Amino acid sequence: MRVLSGIQPSGDFLHLGNYFGAIRQQIHLADSHEALLFIADYHSMTSVRDAALRREYTQGVALDYLACGLDPDRTLLFRQSDVPEVCELAWLLSTVTPMGLLERGHAYKDRIAQGQPADHGLFAYPVLQAADILLYHADLVPVGQDQKQHIEMARDMAQRFNNTYGEDLLVVPEPFIPDDVAVVPGTDGRKMSKSYGNAIPMFAAPKAVKKAVMGIVTDSTPVEEPKDTKAAVFQIWSLFAEDAEREDLFARATAGGLGYGDVKKDLHRRVEALFEPMRERRAALEAKPDEVEAILSEGGRRAREIGRPVLDACRQAAGLGARV
Repeated sequence: MRVLSGIQPSGDFLHLGNYFGAIRQQIHLADSHEALLFIADYHSMTSVRDAALRREYTQGVALDYLACGLDPDRTLLFRQSDVPEVCELAWLLSTVTPMGLLERGHAYKDRIAQGQPADHGLFAYPVLQAADILLYHADLVPVGQDQKQHIEMARDMAQRFNNTYGEDLLVVPEPFIPDDVAVVPGTDGRKMSKSYGNAIPMFAAPKAVKKAVMGIVTDSTPVEEPKDTKAAVFQIWSLFAEDAEREDLFARATAGGLGYGDVKKDLHRRVEALFEPMRERRAALEAKPDEVEAILSEGGRRAREIGRPVLDACRQAAGLGARV
């Protein structure tokens, strides 16, 4: 089955929540599926207005995923804007998409509710997002529970277009919520997020990573007393542990005699063991921008080979002229 993911180049630094909540799963999808991953630079135009920053952020996303182990021979990695067919399909879809459907879009509704101005790009965002999925006949789209609306809208547009022109032109996609997606607590116990200031960065300097790990908030329970293993420090630590290790440490914690400081030190060791090689790979790739560009360009070429026949079939069914 074909599975498609997209990530917007926002310039945010990556943290443990990003890795365990999405990146790891997106990379591993190539083990069992035909996987496509695009960098949504068209979508970033609703928030990033600086051309140089957009290029920098897009390059940064490519570096991040390649450093984390994405193999471009197994997962198609490409820029959204290298496939112009997606914009034409978005127009075709917009002609069968009711205004009411777009008015229910979360991003648009939130912006209006906050009294902030909203442009057409934000309003029509779900149509372009649907085209991203439908152009490649994607069967599955990995999403979190809070993103299911995007897939539901894409399904609605695909069905409307198919019904309008009387053919099964577009594959109606299914949302895919991987079993191993983790909700990672931050250093303060809330969900890890850059906006909360509670994130443990992946690619920061070792001193900064250590400071974040050792700064995980804990209570004042003495070393000899039992600990609550639902505390953030234990939950973050468990992401790096095997089942047997987790059972052993949790048993020691609930029995008493295990200090939070010891858990943090071991967590820091595990964080460095996993991410230090990735930091080194990222630095090496950053010194070879032409190689990264070649990967993205080749990915875009291959993505167009998949998408062009889909768009051509939609154009023909809609009575449009053949593309020159």
